[in-house]
Amino acid sequence: MKYLLSTAVLLVASQLAFAQAPAAASDCEARAVSKAGKPLTGAAKTAFMKKCTGAAPTACEAKAVSKEGKPLTGAAKTAFIKKCEKG
Repeated sequence: MKYLLSTAVLLVASQLAFAQAPAAASDCEARAVSKAGKPLTGAAKTAFMKKCTGAAPTACEAKAVSKEGKPLTGAAKTAFIKKCEKG
């Protein structure tokens, strides 16, 4: 009985959380407009959506820093993150 009750509570909680996520994404979609009033596309839209939805960087992305302390970019960042996530 205890197992059944905990499963039901978990199911309801996950449904509520999942139901709210698309609403936030659609709100961000509506606000993804340039200063000129045109819809954003490509990298600009991707960057805006990341900021809008509050997607936090992963632990590996936070560690992707060069010896000089500057954030890695491009292929170096991709290789670092892939290696970090592997092991």
